Amino acid sequence: MAKILVVDDEPNINDMLEIRLKFHGYDVIKAFDGEEALKKARNENPDLIILDIMLPKINGYDICRMLKFDTKYKHIPIIIFSARGSMQDKQISVEVGADAFFNKPFISEDLLAKIQELLKKKELEDKKL
Repeated sequence: MAKILVVDDEPNINDMLEIRLKFHGYDVIKAFDGEEALKKARNENPDLIILDIMLPKINGYDICRMLKFDTKYKHIPIIIFSARGSMQDKQISVEVGADAFFNKPFISEDLLAKIQELLKKKELEDKKL
C-alpha cells in the first residue's frame, strides 16, 4: 500500500483528501504546516507528497526544493497544488522540482490518475536502482 503525505493548512482539504485517498487504498499521513511536512517527509519516507504552496512556517516551494535537492529524498514524487494558479506559480513549481501541479479546486479523478502515474513511474525507477 502506497503511503502519501498530504500537506495543507486547511483541515477540511486535508480531511477530504485523506478520505478519498484511503477509499482508493492509500495510506495517508497529514501535515498542516511546512515544518511538520518536512519532518514527516524525512521520518516517514512517503511514496508521494501532495503539497500546498501557501503554508505556515515554510512554504511549499521551499519544502519541495529541500527534498528534491537532497539525494536521500529526491526520488519522492511531489504534486504541488494551490489556489494560486498563475503561470509563474507553475514555472516556480517546475524550477523547485515538482513532478506535477494542480489548481484548487481540482478534479479528484485527475489527481488520482496523476498519483497512479507518478507511483508507477517511481516503482519502475526504483527497480532500476
